Amino acid sequence: MDTDGELRIDVPHRELLDQVLDKWSLGVLNELCERPCRFNELRRAIPAVTQKSLTATLRRLERNGVIEREVVSTRPVAVRYRITPLGKTLRQPIDVLLAWASEHMPAIERARGAFDTREETRL
Repeated sequence: MDTDGELRIDVPHRELLDQVLDKWSLGVLNELCERPCRFNELRRAIPAVTQKSLTATLRRLERNGVIEREVVSTRPVAVRYRITPLGKTLRQPIDVLLAWASEHMPAIERARGAFDTREETRL
């Protein structure tokens, strides 16, 4: 990580950030911050995610200790997911990133528009 004023993201950090801040993980974490959910509740809450992508996302988050999986002894057997205390600590840094994005979105949109215009003229 950044140890001497130079921004350096080591492989373990990059891997973790890729797994925790990806497209589907943020949606899952958002839902689980509110309450524990079963798999199908998560699918309904995040309609664009496929079953395969949701399964992979849940496994990655569980592997990283961010969520936990609980088998509920009902008929049929159900699985419920909940955020862990470690996972709850992600809330503040994610909120900071979202605040940064909100504050700078007008400048980002202008930069995107300028880039797209330049690219169109290059074609």
